[in-house]
Amino acid sequence: MTNTKKSKKQRLEEQALRQKRVRDQAKQMRRPTRDDIARVLLWEVISTAHGSQIRDELLAKVCNAVLRHLAEQGFDEQAAETVFWELADKYRTGIPPFRIKRHLGV
Repeated sequence: MTNTKKSKKQRLEEQALRQKRVRDQAKQMRRPTRDDIARVLLWEVISTAHGSQIRDELLAKVCNAVLRHLAEQGFDEQAAETVFWELADKYRTGIPPFRIKRHLGV
């Protein structure tokens, strides 16, 4: 019995096929991804937090926590803070900024 290892190229091709099957199955089941949930969660937190001093303080705490984690990952903290508050301003209206997912039949 020979022990033949698959080439890196072959392993990557097989992985790409597995990932495509998973994505296709999730699409068919209309199952949201982690990014879909994270996007909606962030919008919900930001849009809910606007309007009162207590909520603005909460939003600042959320911002600080997010910035800390992004900095730990190597992102520039000032740039991350700019992006966070730009999103906060964009989400201030409370109107969801998400596009309809036509592939879900909506």
